[in-house]
Amino acid sequence: MESLPDVPRVVQLPDGTYTYTDHLPAPLQYSGPQVIHQHVHQAPPDRTVQRIALGSGVGAGAVAAGVYFGPLLVGVLTAMAANLALLALLAAVCAWGVVTVVRSVGGEDGKRAANSVRRARGRR
Repeated sequence: MESLPDVPRVVQLPDGTYTYTDHLPAPLQYSGPQVIHQHVHQAPPDRTVQRIALGSGVGAGAVAAGVYFGPLLVGVLTAMAANLALLALLAAVCAWGVVTVVRSVGGEDGKRAANSVRRARGRR
Protein backbone atom coordinates (compact mmCIF):
# COMPACT_ATOMS: atom_id res chain seq x y z
CA MET A 1 0.00 0.00 0.00
CA GLU A 2 1.25 3.45 -0.91
CA SER A 3 2.05 5.84 1.89
CA LEU A 4 0.40 9.24 1.87
CA PRO A 5 2.61 12.32 1.60
CA ASP A 6 3.32 14.29 4.75
CA VAL A 7 0.68 16.87 5.45
CA PRO A 8 2.24 20.21 6.41
CA ARG A 9 1.44 21.35 9.90
CA VAL A 10 0.50 24.86 11.02
CA VAL A 11 3.02 26.50 13.32
CA GLN A 12 3.18 29.87 15.06
CA LEU A 13 6.15 32.05 14.19
CA PRO A 14 7.95 34.21 16.78
CA ASP A 15 6.17 37.33 15.48
CA GLY A 16 2.80 35.75 16.25
CA THR A 17 1.71 34.87 12.71
CA TYR A 18 0.78 31.36 11.62
CA THR A 19 2.16 29.50 8.61
CA TYR A 20 2.49 26.03 7.18
CA THR A 21 5.69 24.12 7.86
CA ASP A 22 6.42 23.77 4.14
CA HIS A 23 6.37 27.60 3.78
CA LEU A 24 8.81 28.35 6.57
CA PRO A 25 11.53 30.83 5.63
CA ALA A 26 15.07 29.61 5.48
CA PRO A 27 17.01 30.34 8.63
CA LEU A 28 18.94 33.61 8.38
CA GLN A 29 22.70 33.31 8.24
CA TYR A 30 24.65 36.41 9.26
CA SER A 31 27.94 36.56 7.41
CA GLY A 32 29.07 40.02 8.41
CA PRO A 33 28.34 43.41 6.86
CA GLN A 34 26.72 43.37 3.45
CA VAL A 35 27.76 45.51 0.51
CA ILE A 36 24.75 47.16 -1.08
CA HIS A 37 25.07 48.16 -4.72
CA GLN A 38 22.65 50.97 -5.46
CA HIS A 39 22.00 51.94 -9.06
CA VAL A 40 20.78 55.48 -9.59
CA HIS A 41 18.83 55.95 -12.79
CA GLN A 42 17.76 59.12 -14.53
CA ALA A 43 14.24 60.16 -13.64
CA PRO A 44 11.65 60.09 -16.43
CA PRO A 45 11.03 63.53 -17.97
CA ASP A 46 7.57 63.96 -16.49
CA ARG A 47 8.83 63.55 -12.92
CA THR A 48 12.12 65.43 -13.17
CA VAL A 49 10.72 68.76 -11.98
CA GLN A 50 9.04 67.12 -9.03
CA ARG A 51 12.22 65.32 -8.02
CA ILE A 52 14.23 68.53 -8.31
CA ALA A 53 11.59 70.30 -6.21
CA LEU A 54 11.80 67.63 -3.52
CA GLY A 55 15.59 67.70 -3.61
CA SER A 56 15.74 71.47 -3.20
CA GLY A 57 13.53 71.48 -0.12
CA VAL A 58 10.25 72.59 -1.69
CA GLY A 59 7.26 71.37 0.26
CA ALA A 60 4.96 68.52 -0.65
CA GLY A 61 2.21 71.00 -1.56
CA ALA A 62 4.27 72.34 -4.45
CA VAL A 63 4.99 68.83 -5.65
CA ALA A 64 1.32 67.90 -5.41
CA ALA A 65 0.44 71.03 -7.37
CA GLY A 66 2.91 69.99 -10.07
CA VAL A 67 1.41 66.52 -10.20
CA TYR A 68 -2.11 67.95 -10.48
CA PHE A 69 -1.58 71.00 -12.68
CA GLY A 70 0.92 69.39 -15.08
CA PRO A 71 -1.57 67.09 -16.82
CA LEU A 72 -4.28 69.74 -16.40
CA LEU A 73 -2.14 72.22 -18.33
CA VAL A 74 -1.58 69.68 -21.09
CA GLY A 75 -5.33 69.09 -21.33
CA VAL A 76 -6.10 72.81 -21.48
CA LEU A 77 -3.51 73.42 -24.21
CA THR A 78 -4.86 70.48 -26.21
CA ALA A 79 -8.40 71.83 -25.97
CA MET A 80 -7.23 75.27 -27.06
CA ALA A 81 -5.41 73.79 -30.05
CA ALA A 82 -8.52 71.84 -31.04
CA ASN A 83 -10.65 75.01 -30.80
CA LEU A 84 -8.19 76.99 -32.92
CA ALA A 85 -8.11 74.21 -35.52
CA LEU A 86 -11.91 74.21 -35.67
CA LEU A 87 -11.98 78.01 -36.06
CA ALA A 88 -9.39 77.83 -38.86
CA LEU A 89 -11.48 75.23 -40.67
CA LEU A 90 -14.59 77.37 -40.24
CA ALA A 91 -12.76 80.44 -41.61
CA ALA A 92 -11.54 78.46 -44.64
CA VAL A 93 -15.05 77.17 -45.38
CA CYS A 94 -16.52 80.70 -45.05
CA ALA A 95 -13.86 82.15 -47.36
CA TRP A 96 -14.51 79.42 -49.93
CA GLY A 97 -18.25 80.14 -49.72
CA VAL A 98 -17.75 83.88 -50.19
CA VAL A 99 -15.49 83.33 -53.20
CA THR A 100 -17.99 80.92 -54.74
CA VAL A 101 -20.90 83.32 -54.25
CA VAL A 102 -18.95 86.28 -55.65
CA ARG A 103 -17.93 84.27 -58.72
CA SER A 104 -21.48 83.11 -59.39
CA VAL A 105 -23.08 86.53 -58.83
CA GLY A 106 -20.30 88.51 -60.54
CA GLY A 107 -22.00 88.58 -63.92
CA GLU A 108 -20.36 89.55 -67.22
CA ASP A 109 -18.03 92.14 -65.70
CA GLY A 110 -16.54 89.56 -63.37
CA LYS A 111 -16.10 87.03 -66.20
CA ARG A 112 -14.40 89.63 -68.43
CA ALA A 113 -12.08 90.63 -65.58
CA ALA A 114 -11.20 86.99 -64.94
CA ASN A 115 -10.51 86.46 -68.69
CA SER A 116 -8.28 89.52 -68.86
CA VAL A 117 -6.31 88.38 -65.83
CA ARG A 118 -6.02 84.90 -67.34
CA ARG A 119 -4.73 86.35 -70.66
CA ALA A 120 -2.27 88.63 -68.86
CA ARG A 121 -0.80 85.71 -66.95
CA GLY A 122 -0.56 83.61 -70.09
CA ARG A 123 1.56 86.22 -71.91
CA ARG A 124 4.29 86.23 -69.29
